[in-house]
Amino acid sequence: MTPKAVLFDCDGVLVDSEPPAFDLLCEELAAHGRPMSRDEAERTFIGGTIAGVADRARSMGIGFGPDWVDLFYDKLYARLAEGVPMMPGVVETLDALDAAGVPYAVGSNGTRRKMTITLGAHPEIWDRLKGRLFSGQELGAPKPAPDLFLEAAHALGVAPADCVVLDDSPSGASGGIAAGMRTIGFAPHGPGLLAPLGIEMVASFPAFRELIGL
Repeated sequence: MTPKAVLFDCDGVLVDSEPPAFDLLCEELAAHGRPMSRDEAERTFIGGTIAGVADRARSMGIGFGPDWVDLFYDKLYARLAEGVPMMPGVVETLDALDAAGVPYAVGSNGTRRKMTITLGAHPEIWDRLKGRLFSGQELGAPKPAPDLFLEAAHALGVAPADCVVLDDSPSGASGGIAAGMRTIGFAPHGPGLLAPLGIEMVASFPAFRELIGL
């Protein structure tokens, strides 16, 4: 059944921005005496805010200072500004949603500035998304809280039960479930950490379109 609205996560769903972010995080962890592989860092930190990453790291005895979050963001924004690719199939999916009259929005734990940098580099989608960005940090309730998705649904004028969420992290998918929305895991590299949630999953945007009847 085609939903009345679709809510997309940003990083790892619309744009492939997680690799540079985790590369930078691994560099920071190594510099602070706790080297991790990319896989370990993703298992430990994926889906949270940078402030949450700092808190988690400090609880593990990693000495991130009080200004680490701001310093990390400065480095991250500079790295992302070098360009991150859009995930394959995004344009075709937005085209299909537009043709069907189904509104959509972006719900991310990232900052609005981060979304502007990553999505703004792709004019073919930016003009359609720039007025539909919702940040869990701005709301003060990042995923897995449902607030972000509920705010986006309200802005689109669609009841939560009529929305579909597409997210690639356990925290994001949990937020969609908590919001009472049909939640689909985006898992191009396999179920991974999403598997325990027992939700529907797709590995590509064509598969997503088929699943929601587009």
